Amino acid sequence: MDKNMILQKLARESNEKGGFNGAWLYAENGEIVSKGAFGFRDPENTLPIREDTVFQLASVSKTFTSAAVVLLMRQGLLSPEDKLVKFFPELTGYQDVTIRHLLNHTSGIPDYFDDAEWFIRIWKEEKRVPGNDEILRFLRETEAKPYFAPGEGLEYSNTGFNLLALLVERLSGVPYEEFLQKNIFEPAGMSATRCCHIRRDGIPFENYAQATVFEDGRFVADVDSVTDNVVAAFDGLNGDDYVYSNIFDMYKWDRALREGKVLTLEEQKLMYTPAKLNNGENAVYDEYEGMTIGYGFGWGTGCDEKLGLIVSHSGGMPGVATWFERFIDADRVLVLLINRDAEDYRAVLGFWNGAQLIARDKDPDPIQTIEELMLKDPDKSKWENYCGKYEHPKDAEFLIDEVWMQDGELYARSIDDDGDENTFRLYPIGENEFGRKGGMLALTFGDGWLKLDDFTCKKL
Repeated sequence: MDKNMILQKLARESNEKGGFNGAWLYAENGEIVSKGAFGFRDPENTLPIREDTVFQLASVSKTFTSAAVVLLMRQGLLSPEDKLVKFFPELTGYQDVTIRHLLNHTSGIPDYFDDAEWFIRIWKEEKRVPGNDEILRFLRETEAKPYFAPGEGLEYSNTGFNLLALLVERLSGVPYEEFLQKNIFEPAGMSATRCCHIRRDGIPFENYAQATVFEDGRFVADVDSVTDNVVAAFDGLNGDDYVYSNIFDMYKWDRALREGKVLTLEEQKLMYTPAKLNNGENAVYDEYEGMTIGYGFGWGTGCDEKLGLIVSHSGGMPGVATWFERFIDADRVLVLLINRDAEDYRAVLGFWNGAQLIARDKDPDPIQTIEELMLKDPDKSKWENYCGKYEHPKDAEFLIDEVWMQDGELYARSIDDDGDENTFRLYPIGENEFGRKGGMLALTFGDGWLKLDDFTCKKL
C-alpha cells in the first residue's frame, strides 16, 4: 500500500469535512514515509499551519516527565519503591504511595480535574495562576478523595505527574523546565521543543498553533472561550502537560530513545513494563484492536501479534488533541498534533483512527460526517413525543437535560460532569436513533425514555 498517498488523501478529506486541523508524521525504519499539515494555527484562519509549527503536547508531555524521573533513578537519587512521604512528609494521607504508583497511575491520588474549582478559585479571586509547588497544598485542601488504596486499581491521575515534576525540581536543584531542556531536549537535538506556560507568561515564540475551540458556531482561542477560558487556571502546573513541540522534534525524540542518547535501552525496558496490581493481575489501561494496553512509566504499553511491542500516549485539552505512538520492535512511529476542535467529530476521528490503521498495514475506513450518515428523509411523526425534560442519572458524566423541536429539527441540551451546558442539533441515523456533530453521541428514544451510553432516563 502507498501509505503516503493514503495518509495525504485521508488528511485532506478530513480537513475539508471539518475534521483534521494540524500536522502529522509517520516513519518506518528511520525514514519518514509521510508528513504534512492542513488548516490554521489561529482562530481567524489567517496563519496556515506549517510542518514545523509548534503545538501544545498536552499529556504526551508525560513521556518526558517519566524520562526525567528515570534519569534521577540513574543518579541514585530515588528508587521506584521509595515512599512519596519520604520526599513530601506533609502528605500524611498518602503514606503507602510509592514513586512507582505515581508513574503508572496506580496511586489512587485524585486527579486535580476532580476539584478543578480549587485552581479556578485562586485564578479568579487572587488574580494569579497557581504554581506547581501548590499541588501539595491542593492535596491537603481538596475535596476530592483517593480513588482506592495504592496498587488496588489503575485510575489516570494528572496530579501524580505534577508531584513527579516537583520531585524532579527538589532532587535536581533546578527548575523542572530547565531540567528537561538540559537533560532531554538538548541531548535529543530537539531545538524547537520547550516546557513553558504561554497563558500565564504570554506566548514566547512564533509559529505556535493556538489551541482553538468551536463555540456557538465559531472558532475562538481557548482563553477567549466562555467555558474553556479556565485553562489559564492550570497553566502553572508541570509534569502532566505544557511541553510544546513539532512533528520533527517528536521524531527526533523517537530516534534518540532508539539510539539510547537520553535513556539506555535497559532503562526504557523498565518504563515499558506494564503495572501490576496488588493481587498480581495486570492493570488494564485501555484496549485497541483486540490488544490489551497496560501503563508503564509514562507510557501506554501493549503487544501486537504481528508488530510486537507498541508504546504510546495521547493528549487532550480544550482545542488540543495529540498522539505519539512508537512501534518498538517494528521501528515505526506515528505523530499526530491537532490544535482545533473539529466541526464534525466523526471527520477528525476518521483521520485519527485511519492513521493508526495505516501504521498497522491496514486500510482505513472512509471519512464520514454525521450529515453523510444521517437519514435523508426521516419520519418525523414521533419527534414531538421525544421532546421534554429528562431525569439526571447520578453517575453520568454526560447527560441530556432537555430535547425540543426547532425549525423542524430536533435539538438537545446536555450537561457534563463539570456542570457546563451545551446545545446541539440531533441528526437522525436510525428510526429512533440520533447523533451529533460534536461527538460520537448515540442517543436512542423510546416511549417516555431515552438511552445514552449505559443509562436509560425517563422523561419527566
